[in-house]
Amino acid sequence: MIQLLTPTHWKDYELIDCGDFEKLERFGNVILIRPEPQAVWGKVLPQSEWQKLHHIKFKGRSATSGEWVKKNPSTPDRWHIEYKNPEIAIKFRLALTSFKHVGIFPEQAVNWDYSSQIIKKFKTPQPKVLNLFAYTGGASLAAQAAGADTTHVDSIKQVVSWGNENQELSSLSNIRWVVEDALKFVKREVKRGKKYNGIILDPPAYGHGPNGEKWKLEDHINEMMQDVVQLLDPDEHFLILNAYSLGFSSVIIENLIKGAYPRVQNLETGELYLQATSGVKLPLGVFGKFCKM
Repeated sequence: MIQLLTPTHWKDYELIDCGDFEKLERFGNVILIRPEPQAVWGKVLPQSEWQKLHHIKFKGRSATSGEWVKKNPSTPDRWHIEYKNPEIAIKFRLALTSFKHVGIFPEQAVNWDYSSQIIKKFKTPQPKVLNLFAYTGGASLAAQAAGADTTHVDSIKQVVSWGNENQELSSLSNIRWVVEDALKFVKREVKRGKKYNGIILDPPAYGHGPNGEKWKLEDHINEMMQDVVQLLDPDEHFLILNAYSLGFSSVIIENLIKGAYPRVQNLETGELYLQATSGVKLPLGVFGKFCKM
């Protein structure tokens, strides 16, 4: 069944409006304007309202980099926000990066909810969870806070260090931090006969490993899925595959999962979106997830 899912527990995040290839967002008390390639429609709120509300705007020099322009120089470059659902409470340090990101993808809270609920229901004490392409660790924090033994893998040392900061902010400990190419790590774990109760993947469209390895989603995701399902514990497991790529649909995700794991149970696929206060919906990727308990 194809679903449309949006986070419901955010207090510290709000998508206020989006359109004309931009989005107006509140992270805690800070309101940002950032580019958004999916927002091909017109803005709902008038431009004057956007100008009045925002504190900082990202102005791009290219498709991937730019600078932040503050209305008030005293507005902080770094600040903290919190996420809570009935199972967990985690915190994040946000920052203004040159790539228009701030250290979190708010729509992923839907997947944090799913993983934390499943982990709490597992009979396995301290189930093992693997988070691949893990960025600053939202999914890792959620799994650890729910009681998992979590391994966090990303190829960029700076974002892994950022994730460790978020762990400390969240009063958590003992996440295993790994700076490595995700596909290489998975192949090594398969050879070692390792098993995990939960696996989370949020691969980029393009990426590079720490030693120059190249990742291209459409070229490598099937190989990754064929390998990663070999790591699933046969008795209790879940898997989440998330993809933010303009060319990917939830049907592609369904085919990838069924092709790699024909005996899949409880498969759900669909699209993640953020509901703007102004009324419009912003699509932000497709997902597939399944569990066995």
